[in-house]
Amino acid sequence: MNQAAYSLALFIRDACHGDLVGWIDRRLADADPGFGMTDRAAVMKDAVLSPLSEVHGVGPKVWSMLLADLLLGADPSRERWVATGAAMIAIDSLVHAFLHRTGILRRLECEHPYGPACYGPAGCASVIGGLARRIDAREFNAAHPVNFSRFVQAAIWAFCAEGGYGICNGNKIDDRQRCDQIYCPAYSTCDRIVFRVK
Repeated sequence: MNQAAYSLALFIRDACHGDLVGWIDRRLADADPGFGMTDRAAVMKDAVLSPLSEVHGVGPKVWSMLLADLLLGADPSRERWVATGAAMIAIDSLVHAFLHRTGILRRLECEHPYGPACYGPAGCASVIGGLARRIDAREFNAAHPVNFSRFVQAAIWAFCAEGGYGICNGNKIDDRQRCDQIYCPAYSTCDRIVFRVK
């Protein structure tokens, strides 16, 4: 933790010249390909996350979690911040396991082990980004952006987590065999793939 803290302090001093907010503004403005571009939020997200990967001991999952809250909530008038924060996806083991169990990864030919591959070109984050492009998040809240990957990821997490609905997780499912939760709302469309080999 000490190394991460010092590394972040040095990053803010050296790369951001002591102004993290200004640095984020500049990175997003320089990377912005313009409204209407389908990958606009992803390009801006990468422009911020890529250099932050230099901070010792902090990976894309943690940065995505931290920056999503900051960018979405700090200043609603900063449109680039909101658009970028909406694209910040944090993949944890619950989200990965859900995408595996349901067969989504297999159907999309994106099967991979949990870990860094979740953020690769055929990883969980890309899959969720693709799902989010098919969902107009304004149907759930008129204030949401149309394409809201973070919202989709958070909904999957809540469906699985004990702190949410607690439906699709290793406490409810014996991962050595197919899920048998017939009352799960996704049961009829779920592939119920075994998550761990016996």
